[in-house]
Amino acid sequence: MIQNDNDLENETAKLIEMTQAMVRLDSQTPPSDTRAMADLAAGFLKDLPRIKLTFYEGEAPVMNLVAELDGGLPGPRTILSGHIDTYPVGHVADWTTDPLGGEIRDGRIFGRGSADMKGAVAVLIAVMRDFANRGTFRGSLVLALAGDEERMGELGTQWLIDNVPEVKADGVLVADVGGPRAIRIGEKGMLWLDLRAAGRQAHGAHVHAGQNALDRLIDAVTALREIEELRPTPPEDAVAIINAASAVEEADGPAARETMTRMTMNLGVLQGGLTANLVPSEASAGIDIRIPIGLSTTTVHQAVSGILANHPDVSWQVTRSYEPTWTASTSPLAQACIRAAKKALGGQIWMDGRIGGSDSRLWRRAGYPCIAIGLTPSNLGSPDESCEIKELRELKQVYTAILERLHIDGG
Repeated sequence: MIQNDNDLENETAKLIEMTQAMVRLDSQTPPSDTRAMADLAAGFLKDLPRIKLTFYEGEAPVMNLVAELDGGLPGPRTILSGHIDTYPVGHVADWTTDPLGGEIRDGRIFGRGSADMKGAVAVLIAVMRDFANRGTFRGSLVLALAGDEERMGELGTQWLIDNVPEVKADGVLVADVGGPRAIRIGEKGMLWLDLRAAGRQAHGAHVHAGQNALDRLIDAVTALREIEELRPTPPEDAVAIINAASAVEEADGPAARETMTRMTMNLGVLQGGLTANLVPSEASAGIDIRIPIGLSTTTVHQAVSGILANHPDVSWQVTRSYEPTWTASTSPLAQACIRAAKKALGGQIWMDGRIGGSDSRLWRRAGYPCIAIGLTPSNLGSPDESCEIKELRELKQVYTAILERLHIDGG
């Protein structure tokens, strides 16, 4: 669809307006109160022909929105997936802009969720609006906007998968961060652990009379670093794609690529003790283990169990468990995405894996081919998060080209 300069200017203005409006709504997780965001998104779509809007609240305050658009002709069913919650703002004093202000500066929109992923949600809404105004097309589109993603999505996208027949489809496009030129076809898995150690309290000068729970816990956590030595055996397709992406100048750099392909462990929470001059009787830790393609949660779980068996004073449990996931580069959906993106943007377009988690893993676990294409993150989860306005236009061009290929041109 050819656009003149006025069309592009109006389209950009609308994308900016929607992104700013969403950034100005507080939807931090926790508590993942996404009702206002769902209402706003529905408002952008409610007056359009053939769109059916349904709100789903699996567990308060997480509100999810599903928008269905029937093209009127036989054809595939494609889900456009996005999350409408954000990371916490953090310390407001660390921001140079209002974190819920949506300020425009140097060609960027600033605010929590601007890149991850309210700007991309604006793109998905704009694409749905365009297709609703086109008339008939092959198959149908389903926009699934969910909360709770920053808490792993069990009350958001996973709840929709488990309970809503409308989200059954032939393929899924997730607009989470990664850059509009990168076709993300896989991501790491994860195993989250909660560790607890018990000891005996005593005066800090009388360490012989106590048992230090923090010491016991730190010893166990240090021993767990051994799991980073586990080596994956990824499938040939993943090796070929990730190696090819490493040669792309615009792709993730060497440090990020090394992280993408190996085991990592992050000690995110460590708690214990009352004061420096008391031996602590209790301590706890939260650990995030990320698992590359070519290893399984079972293998990692067994390794953790073997290590912690040598630390009997430390109890532990798994709080999150997700396998690494991969959609074959040769799949019809992946091929449609790469070809459409090249047609839309020209220049360098590549397939790649993804370091962080997204709702893609939930869709793939449910059996759907799934591709993630979103905005390039700037200060992801940090102060002064922002997205580039130019990329909003580019991402819309990519999604439009993909859906035209799937639902108008025939694949």
